[in-house]
Amino acid sequence: MKRLLTASFAAAALVLGGLTLAAPGAAAGPSHTAGQIMVKFRDHGAAAAVLRGYGLSDGPEIGGTGARLIKVPAGKELQLVDALGRNPAVEYAEPDQIVTPAAADQYIDRQYALNNSGQSFTNTAGTLTVGGGTADADVDAVEAWGVTQGYGIRVAVLDSGVASDNPDITPKVVARGNFSGASTGEDNYGHGTHVSGTVAASEGNTIGVAGVCPGCSILDGKVLNDSGVGSSSGLANGINWAVTNGAKVINMSLGVRASRTLETAVNNAWAKGAVLVAAAGNGGNQTKIYPAGYTNVIAVAATDNKDAKASFSTYGASWVDIAAPGVNVYSTFPNHKFYLGTQNNRSMGYDVGNGTSMSAPIVAATAALAWSVNPELDNQAIREKVQSSADNIPGTGTYWAKGRVNANNAVQPPPPAG
Repeated sequence: MKRLLTASFAAAALVLGGLTLAAPGAAAGPSHTAGQIMVKFRDHGAAAAVLRGYGLSDGPEIGGTGARLIKVPAGKELQLVDALGRNPAVEYAEPDQIVTPAAADQYIDRQYALNNSGQSFTNTAGTLTVGGGTADADVDAVEAWGVTQGYGIRVAVLDSGVASDNPDITPKVVARGNFSGASTGEDNYGHGTHVSGTVAASEGNTIGVAGVCPGCSILDGKVLNDSGVGSSSGLANGINWAVTNGAKVINMSLGVRASRTLETAVNNAWAKGAVLVAAAGNGGNQTKIYPAGYTNVIAVAATDNKDAKASFSTYGASWVDIAAPGVNVYSTFPNHKFYLGTQNNRSMGYDVGNGTSMSAPIVAATAALAWSVNPELDNQAIREKVQSSADNIPGTGTYWAKGRVNANNAVQPPPPAG
């Protein structure tokens, strides 16, 4: 694997992770998007008449869910959700929840997740010792490349976008969609570029890092704006766009409160054959977040370089399916000024990230690798293959159900019968 450390390092905590409604310790902000709600009618033919009764107009469908995005007066969202929810012509009405990033407070310097020998390395400045840990705490991605690098598989990353100026990941993007409300699709936040690099950064090109599935292509669905904030409706639209554009795997390193519209979008994508993966969250508790909490999504917790649960990781074997490295994961960042760099001293180009946001794309990329060697399988079989081939590390059965993902195991043929 490549070990080129082209970025300078800083000793500050990186604010990245599986996204929840508010960062731990941060002041709580508004929980829903102002000026709009999501409404699904039992018979859409009645929509216009019902909405006129509340002084409202019909709006666009949200991501193939049947729900509509309805503009309402700012400040009246919850009142109108309550009123419409009581109307017999309405199946449900709900606020358009805000999606925001959460924090994890760990920071060293070094990616180890692909192939960790247990050795330590010193960064280019010579000031910090990095790496180390347990020799087998990685996901055996380099070994998996002896079988496949995932060519021909599209992975959708629904996040803050993918930077157009990082040569290690930009060429891997085959389509872009913007569902965030930001004026451009550029990643000016940084999170989506980091996640995408973990999935599919180029291998063997003498620069930067390698993704777990370096042959994969990226569908860049920008659902978080330049401040790292998005909406349930934007995410639902992004899921629908991803499936329409051929995503075999959808990664969502983000989270929000439960939403029937979002759950419908997830279920639609599953029904159309996609594997969906999401970060379990960084609350350090067992509180369920979504979309990770939905049945048709693989929920991913975070481990460190000793194969232990990351202190910040949300956990619970009743709903968290699998684990993957999420502490000090080294990946791509934009080569222009971006929010996480400005706020948390992240380096342009490459640096580490911490959180279940970093764990989820490792699992998503593993699913893509498995699918590339088993194209005849359906999404249920690929999900089962990824989960059943995980390493049974301590915490399996208590913190997560299936173990820590192992990419090489996931691409191997099944043992002979008998």
